[in-house]
Amino acid sequence: MKSVSMADEYFNSNNQKQAVASNTTSNKTMSIFNTVFFTFFFSVVYYLFVTFREKFQTHTPFHLTLWEMVAVVYFGASFVYFLSFFGMNFLQSMPFPEEEEEEQLLDETNYKDNLQSTISVAASNQIKDGLAAPLPAAAAAVDDNITKDDEEMIQSVVTGKTPSYSLESKLGDCKRATFIRRKALEIITERSLEGLPFEGFDYESILGQCCEMPIGYVQIPVGIAGPLMLDGMEFSVPMATTEGCLVASTNRGCKAINASGGATSVILKDGMTRAPVVRFASVKRAAELKFFLEEPLNFQTLASIFNRSSRFGRLQSIKCAIAGKNLYIRFTCSTGDAMGMNMVSKGVQNVLDYLQLDYPDMDIIGISGNYCSDKKPAAINWIEGRGKSIVCEAIIKQEVVQKVLKTSVESLVELNMLKNLTGSAIAGALGGFNAHASNIVSAVFLATGQDPAQNVESSHCITMMEAVNGGRDLHVSVTMPSIEVGTVGGGTQLASQSACLNLLGVKGANKESAGSNARQLAKVVAGSVLAGELSLMSAIAAGQLVKSHMKYNRSNKVSSNV
Repeated sequence: MKSVSMADEYFNSNNQKQAVASNTTSNKTMSIFNTVFFTFFFSVVYYLFVTFREKFQTHTPFHLTLWEMVAVVYFGASFVYFLSFFGMNFLQSMPFPEEEEEEQLLDETNYKDNLQSTISVAASNQIKDGLAAPLPAAAAAVDDNITKDDEEMIQSVVTGKTPSYSLESKLGDCKRATFIRRKALEIITERSLEGLPFEGFDYESILGQCCEMPIGYVQIPVGIAGPLMLDGMEFSVPMATTEGCLVASTNRGCKAINASGGATSVILKDGMTRAPVVRFASVKRAAELKFFLEEPLNFQTLASIFNRSSRFGRLQSIKCAIAGKNLYIRFTCSTGDAMGMNMVSKGVQNVLDYLQLDYPDMDIIGISGNYCSDKKPAAINWIEGRGKSIVCEAIIKQEVVQKVLKTSVESLVELNMLKNLTGSAIAGALGGFNAHASNIVSAVFLATGQDPAQNVESSHCITMMEAVNGGRDLHVSVTMPSIEVGTVGGGTQLASQSACLNLLGVKGANKESAGSNARQLAKVVAGSVLAGELSLMSAIAAGQLVKSHMKYNRSNKVSSNV
């Protein structure tokens, strides 16, 4: 095999040499021919010019001699040669459309080959430096649909010349930035993002407010529960979830509530909190500031300083706690239709700047000291409340309990006592005296653009059930002290979430009564939790929980991994 290969190389080499020699000989012959031809051509032109000029000057009749006829014929033949020789060279130099396309394809192919080589070299360098794993061919492949400019930018991101987070500002096109980041990520991580949607999303809408460095979006199905009869109004509740049976269960609870005349709700408190932590050199100085802040005579001054930050933010109260020489200051304020975290933080900063003038020895450790408390289970939220504190109740008639919920009043009351109250107490639950409030809160939060992490404290709930009207009917209630929602800002401005808010009639800010839309949304959340608690507890009491989940919460599709 080796000798055959060497023979092939030998013959190929000889053929190339012969071709080069042939081209050299041909070029020399053409050069000599052209030299002789041009010599005769200019001689003939000069001869004809001199002869015709003498005839014009001497007024000799214009009769061609034999030599003159030969010269004219040669001149004509030379003219034809000129056209054929220089004309063909001109036509060959013209860019025809087909040739342009072929050259462009060739350039793009060569470019992508060079790019592929560059990416491979960059990856190899990273491997040598211990920064990356080898890239397989599939992961490092160049997409034929990507433009040359995109490929250059992808190469820049892969090699680390352009930071991924700067693509939006550098390109000025959020969708293109997402596409380039996505392709670069596939090359760097050796993983395909096929299945993660890219098209059909407005990436401009999330810039600077919702998500940084996007690579696509996740699809979550939205179901509808209801109508829910709450405070004399009907609401169709959107729920974004991937848990089967959840929407169906909540919908059954809504049906039971409606058949019994609806539910009613009361808002007990409405105030967002923020609690900075400051430090002094001594406990005495920390206590002095605590007494100053909690003195009623000083409240109006502090409130006027706080309220400068917003048209809607209004300071409601200040509560302090000391740990050694550290002081935790919990500010509570109204926030209109916004959830209000940024609003209250700005007001708190104003007050801290003001206090610094009279307490120059105050060391501000952090704008948040976890005495707020945000996105964490905390007893202070369970006791004092945060956001909207709501109680929602309904009286379910005996026949509805039996026909719709398929159980009895006695069974529900007993189960609630042993499960939601006693069982949670034994478990040491903090705000978790319920069946599954978090399920409904999360689903409504995702559908309406709320912060899903605030589901932690927003799901604090105690579910109460007791027999009324001589033991015939069921009184059910949910008490939720810290529902944190808003109808403006954050994810509420995205198209899908905005549509769900519009379905509930609480989209945007209420121009007639600031904060009304956010409070109404909180009531809907509590009413939906009431429906969800009622249905799930009935399913457990009737022994239907496992059966219903086997029916609605299991896929009939056979997994390819089985």
